[in-house]
Amino acid sequence: MSKRSKIKNRTGVVFSTDPNFQYVHDEQSVPETLLPGEQNLRIWLERRGGGKIVTVIKGFVGSEEDLKILGRQLKTKCGVGGTVKNGEIQIQGDHRDKILSILVAGGYAAKKSGG
Repeated sequence: MSKRSKIKNRTGVVFSTDPNFQYVHDEQSVPETLLPGEQNLRIWLERRGGGKIVTVIKGFVGSEEDLKILGRQLKTKCGVGGTVKNGEIQIQGDHRDKILSILVAGGYAAKKSGG
């Protein structure tokens, strides 16, 4: 990381007159991924622009990498596209029943929610 990017990540301190001042960087911790049985996943159906329907899985607690792996597995088993954004998995089309059966078979606690 360059010196300039380190400076940009600092917040709250502009200048200090203390010659012994050491800036403390905020370390962002990666949340520990819960076991599948401890996850409380919700499966939503959302309508997007142009009348497109998207199945959204919310409530995953864990690292971004584990969420991407789960999203990739669901997309592969459903045979459709999708993405992982903002801590939720988005699958193209209405696949609530199929995703629910896949998650329950994988040991996840999942429920249908929303409209």
